[in-house]
Amino acid sequence: MVSGDLVARLKSLVPAAAVVDGADLTGRSTNWLVHQPIAAPLLLRPANTAEVSRILAECHAAKQPVVVHGGLTGLVRGADTTDTDVVISLERMRDIESIDATQRVAIVQAGVTLQQVQEAADAQGLSFPLDLGARGTATLGGNASTNAGGNRVLRFGMTRDMVLGLEAVLADGTVVSSMNRLIKNNTGYDLKQLFIGSEGTLGVITRMVLRLREKPARQDVAFAAVDDFDSLTRLLKHMDRALGGSLSAFEVMWPPFYRLVTTPPAKGRPPVPHGHAFYVLIEAMGGDSAADAQRFDAALEVALEQGLIADAAIAQSQAEAAAIWALRDDVLQTRQFGEVWGFDVSLPIAQIPAYLDSVETGFHGRWPDGRYWVFGHMGDGNLHLVFSWGGLPDDAYEAVQHIVYDPLQAAGGSVSAEHGIGLEKRRWLALSRNAGEIALMRTLKATLDPRGILNPGRIF
Repeated sequence: MVSGDLVARLKSLVPAAAVVDGADLTGRSTNWLVHQPIAAPLLLRPANTAEVSRILAECHAAKQPVVVHGGLTGLVRGADTTDTDVVISLERMRDIESIDATQRVAIVQAGVTLQQVQEAADAQGLSFPLDLGARGTATLGGNASTNAGGNRVLRFGMTRDMVLGLEAVLADGTVVSSMNRLIKNNTGYDLKQLFIGSEGTLGVITRMVLRLREKPARQDVAFAAVDDFDSLTRLLKHMDRALGGSLSAFEVMWPPFYRLVTTPPAKGRPPVPHGHAFYVLIEAMGGDSAADAQRFDAALEVALEQGLIADAAIAQSQAEAAAIWALRDDVLQTRQFGEVWGFDVSLPIAQIPAYLDSVETGFHGRWPDGRYWVFGHMGDGNLHLVFSWGGLPDDAYEAVQHIVYDPLQAAGGSVSAEHGIGLEKRRWLALSRNAGEIALMRTLKATLDPRGILNPGRIF
């Protein structure tokens, strides 16, 4: 338990409205899929970097473990708490401090949601291209601390490719302000990279400088049916080449997932008939409405002529484009049959068929009636696999983890493409990182957080 004296000192560091006692935390959950109450006796909601600094300095002096909360949309138990933790939630740090339309940068606090900055950039004729299904809840600090990926990595990269600078607070309360606004700045170590993707274990990100892009003049979306994997990979290369760099998404659904999200009770309807091997959402974003539309249509026509696609539907309006994207985002349909286990892996594209054959053999060989679904950002090799608990024994999760993770090492894959490690995947880290890498990570952790108070137990 946290001592009463420390609780009193911590409460004195922020306004009374920024303090939530443990008894008042029962309605909050650390997991967006299933309700998991916050077990900590105290949650503090600082409004700025200075308040975060004071809280961490006090916790560091007392060797008090701290768990950092953002939008609570993570999937690797990174926000889990115990009764010995103090929680720092960045939910009050919601200021978009400035948007410079000429430099094309935004300065934001870490508690700003992804959707907030998307909308603010849009109002300035700009775009922040990071996009996730949880955009309305996920916070930018959480996006950065987990190096979130999402739907448009193929063109714009991961979160680290969109962060120019940041401010972070170390475990002892020291503020490291590296609010670089330049795209080119090779002056020594790029300190922001220490904190991006480190899941709050090296410091708490409080402010960021984000790189914005010009707002696309046009979005073209199509949904295609493909009959074999070779055609799928050739289609990816063809569309990327034919669209001259404007391809922004290549999202693939395997038949069970496509059937799930296009059959009642799901609200979605099939843009192309069932009965094919793969279904792919293709999106391009460009700056010339007439020319881009013509080029997009022409690229699909060539793909059809070459036999790369068996059927396709092109969105004729923004509403139709949104309906196609809604199919990809309707992941919660997997919960029709009860609770689910979700996995986020990546591997070289050429290895995907053999990998999924291994998963199929391992899973249905053991549970022929079990349900699972596959979909993902195949343009960057990222697959999501979701397994239903329904009908499986209580101890099945251990076996399912081995089925999903064990083949990845030989395939040169990753046990976490975009969700991080958290508490959930730390035992599997060595499948994707060698001993030397893990030793260096531990050295960084020991140097920046010698008392081990920041998000303890995450990653290692």
